Amino acid sequence: MSGSKLLDDSSGRGAPEAARHGDQALGLTVHSMPSTAAAIDPGAKRSGRWKMVLLFLVCAAPVLASYFAYYVVRPEGRGNFGELIDPQRPLPDEPGVALNGQAANLKALRGQWLLLSVAGGACDDACGRRLYLQRQLRESLGKDRDRLDWVWLISDDVAVSDQLLPALKEATVLRVAAAGLAAWLAPAGGHQLAEHLYLVDPMGNWMMRFPANLDLGSAAKVRRDLDRLLRAAASWDQAGREAAR
Repeated sequence: MSGSKLLDDSSGRGAPEAARHGDQALGLTVHSMPSTAAAIDPGAKRSGRWKMVLLFLVCAAPVLASYFAYYVVRPEGRGNFGELIDPQRPLPDEPGVALNGQAANLKALRGQWLLLSVAGGACDDACGRRLYLQRQLRESLGKDRDRLDWVWLISDDVAVSDQLLPALKEATVLRVAAAGLAAWLAPAGGHQLAEHLYLVDPMGNWMMRFPANLDLGSAAKVRRDLDRLLRAAASWDQAGREAAR
């Protein structure tokens, strides 16, 4: 009797106490995790892929362009006014004599860009025009003028006119045997050695021949080739032979 009463009393007192404090039984509800496949929009996936492709193309464009220019455009010589010499021919170990009688050697000219002409010492009108064109092309280079020398190679023993000497103050003039020049330089078919201008790079390689019998109307095209070559070599070529070496 007493035991059952105790049970009755405790259950009776406990229920109102829980009700007074608002206590309720804790209910547990299990929710399923969202599906990953359903959460990602297929359209968004496609858009993301295209953005990645476009980003890659934008980043790779400069590299692709440089490869195209080097492997496709450059070997064909597109856009050059002068004719590229392949294979290039290095400056020969050929003795020469300066106008003041001092001994020299063609190899000593290595270390600068050289714009060359060849003619006899009498220097006819065509020779005079080429020398004038060489000087004007060098002057037109502005701040880069000191990276290029204009050179007259005299191929015979005829004395140079005193009237011509003042115009040659900034030129490099050497008297070199015609046979030595002919073994190194070569004209285009049907032309003479003296009809061209020739370009030698700072490494001492004859690498370009300009068309025969140039006139002032062609100067802009020659200047364009010079600009491109000087710009391409700007990272390693400096004015002056000591710096260039």
